Amino acid sequence: MLSLFRIFSALPLGLLHAVGAAMGWLAWLLSPTYRRRFLANTAQAGYRFGEVAAAVGHAGRMVFESPRLWVRITQVNTIHGAEVVEQAWARGKGILYLTPHLGCFELSVQAAAQRWSGEHGPITILYRPAKQAWLAELMLTARNRAGIQAVPTNLSGVRQMIKALRKGEAVGLLPDQVPPDGQGQWAPFFGKEAYTMTLAARLALQTGATVVLARCERLSWGRGFELYFEEMPVPLSDELEAAVVQINQAMEHTIRQCPQQYLWGYGRYKLPRKEAVAEAAAQKADA
Repeated sequence: MLSLFRIFSALPLGLLHAVGAAMGWLAWLLSPTYRRRFLANTAQAGYRFGEVAAAVGHAGRMVFESPRLWVRITQVNTIHGAEVVEQAWARGKGILYLTPHLGCFELSVQAAAQRWSGEHGPITILYRPAKQAWLAELMLTARNRAGIQAVPTNLSGVRQMIKALRKGEAVGLLPDQVPPDGQGQWAPFFGKEAYTMTLAARLALQTGATVVLARCERLSWGRGFELYFEEMPVPLSDELEAAVVQINQAMEHTIRQCPQQYLWGYGRYKLPRKEAVAEAAAQKADA
């Protein structure tokens, strides 16, 4: 498998994206569950299928471009909003990069590290190892490349993130992930309550770090990527619950810039495991 992975990493980006798009549509055709979730999530956000159908192919592109991102050094074509990052560094409080599951989100971190880590230190990210030994080793190497420090998804990793921000370094998170039970709060996401991580808001409030929104969009025909940085649409509230809501709103804002590349098939509205089990038990009792 490792040899096959390395072979894929050497293929042209355009070919990887073409094969990935085809496999994305194949997954769409073969999985009724995936289709239902995709259509429900896009409808919740107010999109007709025709407006976001391209996201089906982009989900496959994300998978097939991964070997290239993990094994080789990939550059973005253009960085838009670099001045937003420079201004954040000038504040001296560290940077909290936030990006949803949109476009080539892994390259957002890699490109930012290539541009600024030499001067400002590494970007710290959370890392959950794969179950397969060969893939876990490959992912760890990819995540811990120059300018990036991967830390475990536990209390130790969170402490390292806080430490990095207090040193004036950067941290990267995907706040649209569903956190484990007890590590989030219910907050609106495209008008529907979603269990939302509080970690991003806590990091910003505890350290005073500047929040920077990022998104990395794929260009057509394998022509590369463009990276965008933005400020938060509104200043972050000092109250945790309100700040979590604002971060969800910021993710909505970012997604609406390029909805055709968001992972609409992700189970954003699923329950954290303990609550899911409790609800299943309650439904069984009612039956």
